Formats: sequence, C-alpha cells, structure tokens
Amino acid sequence: MNRAEKATLQLQAVSVLGVLKETRTYAELSALTGLPAGDLNRYVNGHVLPGVERARTVVGEVGRETLAAELDARIELDEEGYVDNSGIVFDQPFLDLIAPVVAESFGFERPDVVLTAATDGITLAAAIASYFDARCAYAKKSKETAVEEFIEARQRLQSGIELTYYLPASALRSDERVLVVDDLIRSGETQELLLEIAEGADARIAGVFALIAAGDEGIERARARTDAPVGALTRAD
Repeated sequence: MNRAEKATLQLQAVSVLGVLKETRTYAELSALTGLPAGDLNRYVNGHVLPGVERARTVVGEVGRETLAAELDARIELDEEGYVDNSGIVFDQPFLDLIAPVVAESFGFERPDVVLTAATDGITLAAAIASYFDARCAYAKKSKETAVEEFIEARQRLQSGIELTYYLPASALRSDERVLVVDDLIRSGETQELLLEIAEGADARIAGVFALIAAGDEGIERARARTDAPVGALTRAD
C-alpha cells in the first residue's frame, strides 16, 4: 500500500466514524469499535488520523457490520416481496462510504473497470470506481445511436422473454480487470449477462458485488460462473 492509498484509507475511516458518531456517544462508539473514546474524539474532530491498522479495522470490520445494518434499516419490501432500495441508490454520500468497505472486506482484485447495468446500479458503480480510481461502464438494453461496435450478451428467461444487454466495444479492453457490481442480485441473470460481456471482451473478472442479495439464487449463480470473489453487503429474504 503506497502513501496515497494509506491516506485514503485513513480518511475513509474518519468518515465512517463520523457517520457512526451521529447516533452514538463516544462511550458507545468506543464499545462498538474497541478504540479509546479520547482517540475517537480526536479522529472525528480531525485533530489526528488513525493508524493504518486501526483504519483498516474501522472500515473493514466495524464499517461493514454497521453499514449492513443501515442497509437493512433502509430496505423496504412490498406485499409481493419486491425490494424498494430507492433510499439507498439515491444517497451518494452513503454509497461513497460503502466503497472502501467493499474494498477492504471482500478481497476483490483492484479493478481497471467497474461494470454495471443501467440504471439503478450506476450510482454504486460510480462510487466504487471513484474509490479504486477505475473507469465506470454500464451496459444498456438498447444500443447507442452513434456507436458502431458493441459487445452484447443475450439470454432467454424462464418467462420466455429475451433479455439483451449492449456495451460499446470501446468501454472494455482485453485483459483489463473488471468488477461487476449492482444494487440488487436476485436471480443472477443480469450479473451473468454482465460477466458474459466482460468475457466477450477478453477481460479478467475481479469479482461480483451487490449491495443486497434477495435470497441465495443469484449469488450461487454468479459463483458458478466465476472463480473470483462474489458477495453482497446484506440480504433481503
């Protein structure tokens, strides 16, 4: 880890602690993190940065558990079991906090490109791409008028409907590392198509990540398609 990466991790830890402090006393924050209340006060108020190991603990362990709990609190399910996550995907500062947690917790190889599907996954992909200093690309169900070459992936769903995603061929290059992300993974069909697009570009898969896994089907389907890490921050059953 170089100096810039260390500083980024330390600043992200301060951001996570600041969010936690909004609803907790320093004594409660100390009990949660295992760090002295006096040190936490100095971190939150910007007087000093936490050391790298402390920062990694805050972001990768405490941050993951806390943000997962926050996700759970924001998820709403209707009577038919459909997930309403609009309170998450439209909150860019919250997604910016999730990005370092993803980087520290899931063991993904550092990507060159973060790939998602239009439209709900774009804000998450942008946050993660920014954190990794990677490009962000998203596939669409229709072709861009001015683009001549596309990578496409097509699949016939159980309902009989044919689902096709298109990505401009210039968005991915051979041997680039691609992290596939989305806000929600349910059946895994969208993630499978995104993986197919990445493979069609001869790119390497760095991992598959979703904020929310609705059941196990999608996660297991993605794991069957790639040897790279696959994970979600929380579940909605």
